[in-house]
Amino acid sequence: MTKTTSLDTNAEFAARLKRVDRFFADEYLCAGKLAGLLVQVWRNGKLALNSPQGMADRERGVPMAEDTIFRIYSMTKPITSVAFMMLFEQGLVALDDPVAKYIPSWADLRVFEGGQLGAFKTRAPTRPMQIIDLLRHTSGLTYGFQLYTPVDAAYRKLKLGNVELAGTLDDMIAALADLPLEFSPGTAWNYSVSTDVLGYLIGQISGTPFETFLQRKIFDPLGMADTGFHVPAGKAGRLAACYAVGQLGRAVQADSPVTLQDDPRTSSYLKPPTFYSGGGGLVSTAADYMRFARMLLGGGTLDGVRILGRKTLEMMTANHLPGGADIPQLSRSLFSEAAYNGIGFGLGFATTLEPAQTLALGSAGDFFWGGAASTFFVVDPREDMVMLLLTQLMPSSAYPLRRQLRTLVHGAL
Repeated sequence: MTKTTSLDTNAEFAARLKRVDRFFADEYLCAGKLAGLLVQVWRNGKLALNSPQGMADRERGVPMAEDTIFRIYSMTKPITSVAFMMLFEQGLVALDDPVAKYIPSWADLRVFEGGQLGAFKTRAPTRPMQIIDLLRHTSGLTYGFQLYTPVDAAYRKLKLGNVELAGTLDDMIAALADLPLEFSPGTAWNYSVSTDVLGYLIGQISGTPFETFLQRKIFDPLGMADTGFHVPAGKAGRLAACYAVGQLGRAVQADSPVTLQDDPRTSSYLKPPTFYSGGGGLVSTAADYMRFARMLLGGGTLDGVRILGRKTLEMMTANHLPGGADIPQLSRSLFSEAAYNGIGFGLGFATTLEPAQTLALGSAGDFFWGGAASTFFVVDPREDMVMLLLTQLMPSSAYPLRRQLRTLVHGAL
């Protein structure tokens, strides 16, 4: 992709980026809407902004720091998707393979038509679920928090895909074999446990446990020393507190109080999980995730280490939604980390198709994703730039932090 020739220098750009600190301090920190946040912007080979502000743990007066550890939730998904595409590159799996080739118990999955758990009425799908459906969320799977149909109600009752509860990937795969799909694969887009299934498949296809594969093939090669599925005892003091606005699942009012949602001293992230969630289980730092994002910006390579081939990444960041649709045209989700017009979805990332339709600043071809605690990253190849925002506030729909970050940073160009 051709990069934009810029007339501004890094120094000029960095000076204009001071508006980012001022805006978030005035609008969110001083107003008590956020305890703290950390924003980084990488452009033209340099870190143009690296700004921790506020508190990582408000109750104990621990300031936000460059090495604060964050729950990145669904920002785990791009990492898992990259790991899976490493196997694709090796010829070990094809995108049009039926998922049942690797999960035989899923050979007879059916589609929901009515009823409740224990008495579902179903029909046959128009075609089997394929690997590509997992990568682009067109599988027919769902999340329990969607609050949309009796199918997601069954997910809630069975606690499927909940990273903070007991259970294993094997347990989830077995339970899903007995539940109907929301729709026939490939006919709609629905944010779901699809990426957790990819994590399971990585273990099955590679012959290496999913969490070990990530460590050996991505974290160690990229030097992501603080990224993993739990926070070791020696690093526990760096874990940020996670907050919530009002009552989760309800609309946020202007005066909604910010309350502690996950105490870093008692968090479930302080011990290894039994359920290794490829969809939302990782913790990380700004430095680590920026290295992952810079690898993506570099076409699959960073500091001489190649993780993915350039053509593989080009495929991943193209829009793969059927008919070239954007997410709103095809979505069945009540919740997603991206819901703007003009936004498509590739193989693990959302991607900007038409910036004008989003009503936000950006570039055609930039790609991004976020997490439930309001974390966010954007890779913009046209501007040779990465934007990263890390905070810990649920739900991610509470405030328009992501759109505001895009506006502030792109407005500084």
